[in-house]
Amino acid sequence: MIFAQATAKKKVTLSTSREKYQGYLFAYFTGNRKSEEAIRFAISIDGYHYRALNNNEPIVSSEKISSTGGVRDPHILRGADGKTFYMVATDMVSAHGWNSNRAMVLLKSTDLVNWTSSVVNIQKRFPGNDSLLRVWAPQTIYYAEKKKYMVYFSLKHGNQPDKIYYAYANNDFTDLETAPVQLFYSPDNAACIDGDIEIKDGKYYLFFKTEDRLPGIKVAVSNKLTEGYVMQSDNYVQQTKSPVEGAGTFKLNDGSGYVLMYDMYTSGKYQFTKTTDFKSFSVIDQDIAMNFHPRHGTVMPVTTEEIKRLSKEWMSYDAVITNVANAQIKKINIVLDTATKTLTLPVLPGTDLKNFDPGFVTFPGITVTAATRDFSSGGVRCTVAIAGKGSQSYTVKAVENHNPAIAGLYADPDIIFAEKTGRFYMFPTSDGFNGWSGTYFKSFSSPDLVNWKDEGVILQLGKDVSWAKSRAWAPCIIERKVNGQYKYYYYFCAEAKIGVAVSDNPTGPFVDLGQPLISKRPEVITRGGQTIDPDVFQDPQTGKCYLYWGNGYMAGAELNDDMISLKTETIKDFTPDSTYREGTHVFYRNGIYYFMWSEDDTRDPNYRVRYGMSTSPMGPMKIPVSNLVVARKDASGIYGTGHNSTIQVPGKDEWYLVYHRFNYPNGIKMGGDAGFNREVCIDKMEFNPDGTIKQVVPTHEGIKPVK
Repeated sequence: MIFAQATAKKKVTLSTSREKYQGYLFAYFTGNRKSEEAIRFAISIDGYHYRALNNNEPIVSSEKISSTGGVRDPHILRGADGKTFYMVATDMVSAHGWNSNRAMVLLKSTDLVNWTSSVVNIQKRFPGNDSLLRVWAPQTIYYAEKKKYMVYFSLKHGNQPDKIYYAYANNDFTDLETAPVQLFYSPDNAACIDGDIEIKDGKYYLFFKTEDRLPGIKVAVSNKLTEGYVMQSDNYVQQTKSPVEGAGTFKLNDGSGYVLMYDMYTSGKYQFTKTTDFKSFSVIDQDIAMNFHPRHGTVMPVTTEEIKRLSKEWMSYDAVITNVANAQIKKINIVLDTATKTLTLPVLPGTDLKNFDPGFVTFPGITVTAATRDFSSGGVRCTVAIAGKGSQSYTVKAVENHNPAIAGLYADPDIIFAEKTGRFYMFPTSDGFNGWSGTYFKSFSSPDLVNWKDEGVILQLGKDVSWAKSRAWAPCIIERKVNGQYKYYYYFCAEAKIGVAVSDNPTGPFVDLGQPLISKRPEVITRGGQTIDPDVFQDPQTGKCYLYWGNGYMAGAELNDDMISLKTETIKDFTPDSTYREGTHVFYRNGIYYFMWSEDDTRDPNYRVRYGMSTSPMGPMKIPVSNLVVARKDASGIYGTGHNSTIQVPGKDEWYLVYHRFNYPNGIKMGGDAGFNREVCIDKMEFNPDGTIKQVVPTHEGIKPVK
């Protein structure tokens, strides 16, 4: 056993009264990098809206409290006396491997600020654990009968599946005084991890993750804490088909029910659900807001005085001023210049800036005052005050920028003007999922390319597409009139294959073909690459339709009249030169066929668009000497400008480039993760007299509404 002091002592004032809980404390870690494997805190008033403390940095050093240098899966508990707090965490650095840890960390505090800690190595501490491979996800519960704190966790020995064990902590919470005893194992003899026990109506509900036929979260119930658990049912309680782990439950302070949350660890998201009976769970993600991305954590109710104490210690003025709730603000695009203390709030089109309330979210002991609600003439002086800490003033501006064109994280945009409805429609990749692991496609509509309406999900992998469950990427669409009726043919990527779905409306519902249209690289292509990024094009000269696709190569072929099959004999290699990476887009203007493509990697700030010209939709193409369409603009903080489409205003020689870029302003700081945290932009595209394209300047301002 190793003992270490977590932090130097800080002077705090404690509240001895047991006042009613008025908020919540969320303990979590953030990722699989060593710097992310540390305990972080966030607070909330309502259990739905959370704000990271300490600028989302650790509240205690993993190096000081652990044997591996990293901790994961923190669980926090208020003690039976109401004023002592206990945390336990997995002592582990994932880079060493998933079977590399044998220990857990125990922490104790009387103020939530200063923590003492110790390491318990199960293999060294208790004989008979020579075959132990890992110790995961400990949690603590008070056993009133024994007046002891019981720590429960999963252990894996040799080839045996993970099982949940328990042991009792000593009075100082610095060690386990009893050897681990098996608490529960999966009836299917499958791995059983991430236990979380909640008490309701005198019964103990054990939520756990099982690695059985379809891994997920199940519930076992007992009348006793340490024995007798039986399955509530064979049903999984998570409300997603994505992989999940780290179930955490907490009771809402208003008595309206319980929250079950879990880590969608392959999706880069957390899902929150609400229940009153632990049997039926409704998703409440639409009500949740966080300025951080948690991994496997837990939530504990806290008092007003505890929130004030936490805020005084770890809430920064910058965190307060950027915490705004007004729905008109594009929250992922907020920019804070910390040097000049200037905050820029990008707002949606049509926002009334003469009477604008940013909706600053505050906590007990924190206030924000604004000199005026009129933001139409420039910056407004706003002051943040934190009780016991002081105050800080900022200049706050509200600006109507039209880029990103659609609020949120989206990429690979395709766009059309639908004759049937007289509106523009955007079809992007739904972005923001770790490793491009999205599972659904959405559409957006607009009368003017500026004001966009979210039309919702139009195609869901696994549900609407039987042959694929993940990697929903890079769609494209075409409108055609068939026997006097409009039809919409939607081509999309899933699991590195290209599918097609059909609808009578641009917003669906779409019916999938039932199998991939293209499932492998054509034989005529001799270079490597993925079968992704389709683009559909109708030649206005002949009426024939073509499909282009490829990553690492540019392939193309004529479509049959049914639009859901290829004339395979026409498949051709169009790869222009070494700058081609992916994202082919073809359009026609004044007798010229333009072939566009993206260069470099979508994770690279240099990701950009180039083009070639041809007199035929099947090539060959001529590449202009200066063929750059759009590229990064460092002075404006715009990077990764690529994978585009174009749109012509009907009846006019007026063109616009639709593309994605890194999220602004955070993308450039994300490293490779910027490649799946992208947003869609629109800027004007113009031509030289000889038909060549003038290089487009990417902007934040975007375009004005078109008519």
